[in-house]
Amino acid sequence: QVQLVESGGGLVQAGDSLRLSCAASRRTVSRYAMGWFHQAPGKERQFVAAISWSGSSTHYADSVKGRFTISRDNAKNTMYLQMNSLKPEDTAVYYCAAKFSPDSSNWYYTGPNDYNYWGQGTQVTVSS
Repeated sequence: QVQLVESGGGLVQAGDSLRLSCAASRRTVSRYAMGWFHQAPGKERQFVAAISWSGSSTHYADSVKGRFTISRDNAKNTMYLQMNSLKPEDTAVYYCAAKFSPDSSNWYYTGPNDYNYWGQGTQVTVSS
């Protein structure tokens, strides 16, 4: 069982930056592919970014390419999402997710149904 806890959300102005963290407790996530999703009110949960368990492969939604960077530190059991040049449309609850993927060090996953474990979410609000 993996427990994930997000942190780092908040209220910022357009153009500002935030760094979200996703800390895993109770178990190492070094063999887990991980990802970030967000969900705005009245909308479905949407893919933001994903990273393989080795960190060698990453993938981004078109809407965040060039602005967001996903990374992970397996020694700290933590994944990050650096968000720069934030826009009002980035406003949402951000969730981290993990999927056990021991045989595929370069694979990442972009669908919410691909993941087995989820955090509780952290709110990001970007004012114009």
